[in-house]
Amino acid sequence: MKILYYDCFAGISGDMNLGALIDLGVDADYLKTELEKLNIDGFHLEIKTDQRRGITGTKADVIIENQENEKHRHLRHVEEIVNNSSLSESVKTNALKIFDLVAVAEAKVHNISKEKVHFHEVGALDSIADIVGAAICLEYLKVDKVMASPIQLGGGTVKCAHGIMPVPAPATAEIVKGIPVKTGLVNHEATTPTGAAILVATVDEFTGQISLPITKTAYGIGNRDSEVPNVLRVYLLEDATSVTDVTNEEAIVLESNIDDMNPEHYDFLLEQLFEAGASDAWLVPMIMKKSRPAVQLSVLCKEELREKLKGLIFTFSTSIGIREYRVTKNMLRREESTIETSYGAVRIKQSFYNGKLVRTKPEFDDCKKLAIQHQLSISEIEKEVNKQVES
Repeated sequence: MKILYYDCFAGISGDMNLGALIDLGVDADYLKTELEKLNIDGFHLEIKTDQRRGITGTKADVIIENQENEKHRHLRHVEEIVNNSSLSESVKTNALKIFDLVAVAEAKVHNISKEKVHFHEVGALDSIADIVGAAICLEYLKVDKVMASPIQLGGGTVKCAHGIMPVPAPATAEIVKGIPVKTGLVNHEATTPTGAAILVATVDEFTGQISLPITKTAYGIGNRDSEVPNVLRVYLLEDATSVTDVTNEEAIVLESNIDDMNPEHYDFLLEQLFEAGASDAWLVPMIMKKSRPAVQLSVLCKEELREKLKGLIFTFSTSIGIREYRVTKNMLRREESTIETSYGAVRIKQSFYNGKLVRTKPEFDDCKKLAIQHQLSISEIEKEVNKQVES
């Protein structure tokens, strides 16, 4: 199990988080390309190596190109930007969760609904880039769990829309309710509302104790040059005892009940769906109204293929309606290889769970080809394959 651990001894901000995760291994060009999918102009990301008190890390700055034209958007504007983008569904979900946390906090402080919040923290381009960038980085790292230390909030005062207020800022105080925090290490705001929301939205467990091997350490560099290094430290931890070999992936299921189609045409329809990239497709016999025999067509696909496959269903079947819903696929780790048997080469697929081989499956087409060639049953070929695997 791969774990991302935030050591927030000096706090966290949106830009420090981006720097730390890039320093940990997120490809900077990939992050920039993904951010372009938001389809909004007026900012760019500058990334460089920097130091604070002798600690070297990565500094990420969101540069606003025309400050005087910068907008203060409502939450719904941000939601439209994210939902209309071509970012993955997991990135959209995580980003909107973070935005919502900030909006709810600001709404509580101002005693208005979150829909009416009109404020800098959610609507500004730098906050949009920081929050969406955080979701992109988290998806890129493909960690199984996110953990964090208690959050250092800082001390002193901060200037905000409410005037001069003691740290933490009102919105930050709302966001971290129920979360372990520390204060007073430094005499400034160490954790911003954006930084706090990123942690609250994505961290599975807050703890000051870690007992797993650290495989990598990285630093995100902040803007201050104080006595306490203004850095965000992150670790990659590896829990070798919790290897599951299971990955999760979001997918779409398209379904249609069909009672008036020539059964001979289903084979052609399934061929078209698989050739277009469907992950799976199947038919289930059923009884519909008026005791009419029918078939339920189901298609499993990636989000980006949804509209294309809908078009094929409407074109190559008699369906006049499709329902759809989102599912999570849980998949065992798989490896493919080719083995030599006394009858010829056969491709095999092996599946693993908790670090152990749980299943070996010969490629049916290869077994069929050899069975025809040697005038044997397919089971005889499969038996020979399994003998070679076990040896």
